[in-house]
Amino acid sequence: MAMVKIVPPLDTIHEISTAQRDEFREAGHLRVRGLLETWEMAAYRVLILDAVKRLSRDKTKGPDRGIYGRSFGHWVNLWQIDEGVRQLVLSRRLGKVAADLLGVSNVRIYHDHTLFKEAGGKATYWHQDQYYWPLDTADTITVAIPLTDMHIDMGMFVFATGSHHHGTITDPKLSSEPDSLYRKYIREHQFPLSRAAGMRAGDATWHYGNTVHHTAANESGSRREIVTITYMADGARVAQPMHQAQVYEWKTWLRALPPGRLAASELNPLVL
Repeated sequence: MAMVKIVPPLDTIHEISTAQRDEFREAGHLRVRGLLETWEMAAYRVLILDAVKRLSRDKTKGPDRGIYGRSFGHWVNLWQIDEGVRQLVLSRRLGKVAADLLGVSNVRIYHDHTLFKEAGGKATYWHQDQYYWPLDTADTITVAIPLTDMHIDMGMFVFATGSHHHGTITDPKLSSEPDSLYRKYIREHQFPLSRAAGMRAGDATWHYGNTVHHTAANESGSRREIVTITYMADGARVAQPMHQAQVYEWKTWLRALPPGRLAASELNPLVL
């Protein structure tokens, strides 16, 4: 791991109101303004960009561009290779919000993602995160924090409000045609769609693992930079993988712990 860097401590608590908690549980998503101060986010952005640069020089650990080609890249678990990023991902401030929104006493890290969508980057397909995770609980939550100010045409998260109430779709066709199936699902249930018109660096959106969502195309001339952190309630257990995508997740982020065991590998530390 890289040498320790001096970074802003994120030990102070950001209080979540009862109204915010209720909104999150009803809608399945919530925007929280100013979760990090602008100067705090700027400091962590430097560390994140540096970690990405180091990984990108290693061709075996470069960005996984997947179906998005040169317009999209993501890096996973930067907290493992950079002590400064670790202090963001495992911070008490973010973890406490995650626990409060879920209504649990503590949370564990599932993983973090650093997501860069270049100018002209395509929209991602509609999906539910929970579909990919071999866990015995739906008490999962992801925070998405822009590293720089974002406006509406840079590829905002778009949420299907209330879609988490219906659980996880398990249609076997999801692995080959998720976008069309989820679009049909949204139409059938008439879920309202919601996205922010703009976000400041350090603002955040939170969503349940079962909230159907995607990110829009980046139609701006600037790169969109976001870090996401996914948490699960402490006490979550490993479930038997139901399909090949879950097998990959089980082996990679849960270290192939036996089904029924606590989801608590060395990659899944407690936060609070």
